[in-house]
Amino acid sequence: MIATPTQATSQRPTLRFAFGHPAHVIALGFGAGLAPRAAGTIGTLWAWAAYLVLDDWVQRGLGAQGWGLVVLLGTAIGLWACTRTAQDMGIADPGAIVWDEVLAFWLVLWVLEPSDFWVQLSAFAVFRYFDAAKPGPVGWADRRFKRQAGEAIAWRQGAGILFDDFVAAGCTLLFLAIWVRLWNS
Repeated sequence: MIATPTQATSQRPTLRFAFGHPAHVIALGFGAGLAPRAAGTIGTLWAWAAYLVLDDWVQRGLGAQGWGLVVLLGTAIGLWACTRTAQDMGIADPGAIVWDEVLAFWLVLWVLEPSDFWVQLSAFAVFRYFDAAKPGPVGWADRRFKRQAGEAIAWRQGAGILFDDFVAAGCTLLFLAIWVRLWNS
């Protein structure tokens, strides 16, 4: 059973909701989005762990550009999954949707390859800052697709759920590139 908007807005998604539809499973990060607090952080940690587990398989099966293909395909699937889940929850950008963090952090880790634990940890901390605080361009990206009064939750909001996290990933990579450049000067 899919939750109606009135059911969804009064409570956090349940395990039954999360695994009740394939879109929910994906959008809620295979359950990571069910965390009672800091779902975005839990989703990013899940992304990091999944990346470490899948990296060898992705690179062996798809080559050096494999993660790019995974992120591209994940974005296409995520647009559908995030839109559908937001519609079913009756919330334009629910905090429980973490697929956006997953894809964006996979992109960060892929661009930073090869990197050691400390670089990845730094990337995690910087990405979480940009995603949570939404400074500058990330805040702009977050506001860009907000639902207008009377507007139904549709593809525009699904794209917005993903967009601001990709901007956060870009800001993370830019920050780390500047940091490395200054450190090595």
